[in-house]
Amino acid sequence: MKKLIVLSSACGVGKSTIKEELNKKKLLENYACIDTDEVGINWWDYAGTENEAKFSDDCIAEAVRMSGEKNLLFVTCMNPYDFYGKVHIPSEIASTFFIGMTCSDDEITRRLKARPAERMCGSDEFITGQIQYNNWFKENAGKFQFYIDNTDLTIDETVEEIARFARRI
Repeated sequence: MKKLIVLSSACGVGKSTIKEELNKKKLLENYACIDTDEVGINWWDYAGTENEAKFSDDCIAEAVRMSGEKNLLFVTCMNPYDFYGKVHIPSEIASTFFIGMTCSDDEITRRLKARPAERMCGSDEFITGQIQYNNWFKENAGKFQFYIDNTDLTIDETVEEIARFARRI
């Protein structure tokens, strides 16, 4: 049976960067760190169809498969309420933990504006939505098994904090 840690935040907070560093530094040898973007499932194949809700199920199932015998640290924008309310958790998962991660509104804006245009993340409307979502994480910080605001932390400090949490559970 596997443990599942879901690292969740709004776009621009640094989830993928943290996942890359965890993999590079090999701080969690017994975890596969996998991002939603890596599972090879395209949201636009589901959007607007009768199977739209199945996107998350398929992503988590594929990430569990990709993790092999290891536990899974899954990087996503999904929040715990959506996850538990809408997602089928594969039977291989024995326990699930959530890490909520935030940063400042200015930092999200800076990071999203810096992304390539093809990622479609730089519009004021998109950024406003992500800031609102980021604020939801801040307002619900106490509901996560682990919460971290990385505004004033380096990437290394954030990675170390997350790795420490994962090793404790």
